[in-house]
Amino acid sequence: MKSKKITVSVLLIVVLAFFAFGMYSYQQRIKNSQMDKVNQAEGRLVRMHSAVLGPVSAPVTIVEYFDPACETCREFYPIVKDLMSKYPNDVRLILRYAPFHAGSDKVVKLLEASKLQGKYWQVLEAVLAAQPAWASHGQPNIDLAYQAASQTGLDITKALADAQSPAIEAVLKQDVEDLTALEVTKTPTFFVNGKGLPSFGPQQLAALVAEEVAKSKK
Repeated sequence: MKSKKITVSVLLIVVLAFFAFGMYSYQQRIKNSQMDKVNQAEGRLVRMHSAVLGPVSAPVTIVEYFDPACETCREFYPIVKDLMSKYPNDVRLILRYAPFHAGSDKVVKLLEASKLQGKYWQVLEAVLAAQPAWASHGQPNIDLAYQAASQTGLDITKALADAQSPAIEAVLKQDVEDLTALEVTKTPTFFVNGKGLPSFGPQQLAALVAEEVAKSKK
């Protein structure tokens, strides 16, 4: 009986190890495929319309595909800001849109419209702060996002009118085309100087940024 239990345990370990290896291999194939796409279409990482925070000439660029309704994007925003504070002259952030959740496209258009009033980053932070109230994935209450944005001093009536412009529609369309080409399927997705994270997490992001900053000093 004891021998049988040991055999079953060993078999279970082998099965779990095989499953874990299979998952790792699958994730690596996805990552390699995505990096192939990035290498083939590097111009899709950054567009002229993309929002930029930090020195324009910074040697390290973090490109983040984000969704304003994504809880993890909200959690990562202060993490990215802390990284930029750590390397104030070396790192810049470029935001791209991945409106995967219901209603996110409307908030994205509002963000783009807020650029015309010079309030992009204030509106972004207000919308993220209010995210738990408006970003229900089943039934988002976009009016609450608009209310949060208006508290920054944004002329919300003008912004909502501007948000319907063909130019802003084109921005959203371009970002969706780029994320599709780059095989971005979840948010946030980060690229640091064109390199994807080896695995997802704040420590992995910090390590890759530190590595690229160190390279730029050589």
